[in-house]
Amino acid sequence: IDVFPVLEGNAGWTHDPWAGEIKDGKIYGRGACDMKPGTTASIVTYCLLHRLRDRLKGRLTLTAVSDEETFGPWGARYLMEHHPEVHGDCLLNGEPSGPESIRFGERGPLWVEFTVRATGAHGAYVHITESATKVAMNVARDLEELTELRGTVSDNVATAIEAGRDTMDRMMGQGAGDLVDRVTLNIGLMNGGAKVNMIPSECRFTADLRLPVGMSKEDLLQKIEEITQRHPNVAYEVIGGDAPSWCDPHHEMVGILQNNVEAFGRPRPTPIISLGGTDARLWRHAGVPAYVYGPYPYGMGSHDEHVDIEEFLHVVRTHALSAWDYLSQGGS
Repeated sequence: IDVFPVLEGNAGWTHDPWAGEIKDGKIYGRGACDMKPGTTASIVTYCLLHRLRDRLKGRLTLTAVSDEETFGPWGARYLMEHHPEVHGDCLLNGEPSGPESIRFGERGPLWVEFTVRATGAHGAYVHITESATKVAMNVARDLEELTELRGTVSDNVATAIEAGRDTMDRMMGQGAGDLVDRVTLNIGLMNGGAKVNMIPSECRFTADLRLPVGMSKEDLLQKIEEITQRHPNVAYEVIGGDAPSWCDPHHEMVGILQNNVEAFGRPRPTPIISLGGTDARLWRHAGVPAYVYGPYPYGMGSHDEHVDIEEFLHVVRTHALSAWDYLSQGGS
């Protein structure tokens, strides 16, 4: 459920990605941090609170889906559209995030495929035609201009973003805090040409753009249109994505999580915006506050993915106790 593929031949792994190996207090393997710990936290919380259901003042609903990485057409999105009982009035999610943070929002992915066409010719006859690959590289270079754009948010969200920058650097690596409120760009794929001595007649590349909170897809597409108009024979289409999402960084659930984390002897977690995406966005789009609290993203989407066992158990405890606190105090 919600895991990345392993490269052919287990490239880069020093532990068997399929073994669930335990070493030095850590579990290694595919999905060891994303998303098996978070899924386990949800399941354990559900099972424990089921035993106490007569003492709850609200209802707990469990969702576990397998297509979060592809925007959830048959998973969370389908449930939100066809099963309103999953909406509730608050969501707690266990995606990898780092136990010193609570994610109250996330940037929105916008995936765009660009196609460049040219006449094509022998590689020695560069005077005859443009090279589709060269044009594509120039377009990709110009798309970097988009990374200067920033979103516009309310004062309370802007204050929370500013206060969370240092925590983001600790959770996601130095520099993460500088990215949260502006557009980022990754050229994920580029394909063009048939032979080294032929001028390519076609080149395709895909761009993974991430929109900050406070920016719409339409805002960015207008800028993309302006950039492509500078170059000959360039077309593009949106192949995936969703809008940024955020909710109240000072909601009751945030305080509950912070108090429980401190009670377990850990630093008080800071509300932050996520760089990556989760299904929690769908609840926020529906007006339901949604928060993410999970383990560090060690090796997520890479190799030697792992989770610290004590940290994993801490996340489970925090989810179970926080759901109990919320539902026993009158939430629903």
